[in-house]
Amino acid sequence: QVQLVESGGRLVQAGGSLRLSCAASGLTISNYPMGWFRQAPGKERDFVASISGSGSNTYYTDSVKGRFTISRDNAKNTVYLQMNSLKPEDTAVYYCARSKVGWGTIYADNYVHWGQGTQVTVSS
Repeated sequence: QVQLVESGGRLVQAGGSLRLSCAASGLTISNYPMGWFRQAPGKERDFVASISGSGSNTYYTDSVKGRFTISRDNAKNTVYLQMNSLKPEDTAVYYCARSKVGWGTIYADNYVHWGQGTQVTVSS
C-alpha cells in the first residue's frame, strides 16, 4: 500500500530555515509529479509547491517564491521542501501528496496519497 511520511517540521524563529522530507513507500515517485500543501488552523489546505517527475519543472505559490525550494531524490524515493526566511504566516501543518494530473496543478482534489503531515511553527 502507498504511504507518504512527512518529517522535519518543528518550532523555528522567524528568519530561520527548515527542510521538510516526504518519504514514499509502495510508490515509485519518479513516475509522478508531487506536491506540498499546508493547512493553518481554521483554514483550507493550500498549495505550496509542486515538482515534475523528472524534477526539471517546479511551480510555487506566490507567497513562497524565492524562499522555498521543492526538490526530489528519486533514488531515495523522497521529495523535499527547503524553506528559508521563514515567517510567522508560514505556520501550518505541511503535507505532501502525489498528483493525479500534471505537475503544475494547485488543486488539492488533483492529489492523492496524502501523508499525515508535519507541524511547522514559526515564532515572531
